[in-house]
Amino acid sequence: MKINFYKYQGAGNDFILIDHTSGPLKNIDNQLVEQLCHRRFGIGADGLMFITKHENYDFEMHYFNADGKLGSMCGNGGRCIVAFAKQLGMIDRETNFLAVDGPHYARISENGEWVDLQMIDVDTITKDGEAYVLNTGSPHYVALQSGLKDLDVFTAGKNIRYNATYAEKGINVNFVEDKGDHLFVRTYERGVEDETYACGTGVTAVAMAMAKHKNQTGHIKTDIKVLGGDIKIEFDYDGKAFTNVFLCGPAKLVFEGDVD
Repeated sequence: MKINFYKYQGAGNDFILIDHTSGPLKNIDNQLVEQLCHRRFGIGADGLMFITKHENYDFEMHYFNADGKLGSMCGNGGRCIVAFAKQLGMIDRETNFLAVDGPHYARISENGEWVDLQMIDVDTITKDGEAYVLNTGSPHYVALQSGLKDLDVFTAGKNIRYNATYAEKGINVNFVEDKGDHLFVRTYERGVEDETYACGTGVTAVAMAMAKHKNQTGHIKTDIKVLGGDIKIEFDYDGKAFTNVFLCGPAKLVFEGDVD
């Protein structure tokens, strides 16, 4: 059997997308998902998504991590699946779709390569030592780090992700360096179990943590650089809750193919 797929990337965070609008999603072969995401023996990706129809929304997003397991919300994946839905003719310039963490609204550029994705509101940030911990659709650990370009993110991130506090459920580990006019962010992602070129829910968490760290309030726009490019975060923060949260960045088709 041949599977038709599309490869998308959002700031270097890459995904396999499969059109499953012909019927409901069932009987997923998690081992096959892992194989397809493998960078040596498969197509290669940080995750795989199925797009299905939904009676109350434009579509539904089903996200699987590179380890083959059903994942929590993926922000850059959400932006890429919006671009995919536009390519399939399911939406035009705006959409309301359903993901694992609930409904999402998104806007997409006319050429289909820039997506502003609304993320969930956040009203809880805790501390783990000097680091910030919060959930932006996926759980995140945010640590300030100087000399970030030289940090061994794989080792440092893995040590935190698998420590006694987080080993059971896992956590995404973000390191951030404040460059003045932008934030530089590198992320170790659970499920991928490696550093990725970008993490959408991660940079959203970083922007929120840094706003709290700097005691900023009001309408806040944050420019972020990741290994895969530039991302922008916007939200309102009243000192208690983050609302009207948008993750904004590129979402581009890399190639289409068929795999046995």
